[in-house]
Amino acid sequence: MAIHLLEPSSLWRAFSDLNAVPRPSKKEERIRQFMVDFGRRLDLETLEDAIGNVIIKKPASTGMEDRTTVILQSHLDMVHQKNETTVFNFDQEGIKMRIDGDWVLAEGTTLGADNGIGVAAIMALRESKNIAHPALEALFTIDEETGMTGAKELDGTLLNGKILLN
Repeated sequence: MAIHLLEPSSLWRAFSDLNAVPRPSKKEERIRQFMVDFGRRLDLETLEDAIGNVIIKKPASTGMEDRTTVILQSHLDMVHQKNETTVFNFDQEGIKMRIDGDWVLAEGTTLGADNGIGVAAIMALRESKNIAHPALEALFTIDEETGMTGAKELDGTLLNGKILLN
């Protein structure tokens, strides 16, 4: 079975798409562009702050406009480690995933689930047309694994939310 066919399919499809993009810490240019393209493809307001964090805003569902705006935050970079015998270039290659019984694994490298699964969950929610929600701001920060640069240098003036889920 392919990863994108697991349930919930929107989550696993997003995780599979995300893991196809190289995203080592301090080299997030491609994954940042992937997220910007994702937000724009959905016709959602998509911003980047000066440090490189990506923010995608989704208006509230009908009837939920009076609810408090929620910020959903995950980081884009991943721990880039491989087994000693694995030949892999994190700057050029996406993660090679496979299913082994009930487990989703990577072939000789870290899986990127920290925090790729959080990013994928937010992406699935962004794409959803049938989950009622207040206004949502997706905040995708950079360089969490090696310095917290995105969090430390975040331009908070681009956000309106009062609740942050990390």
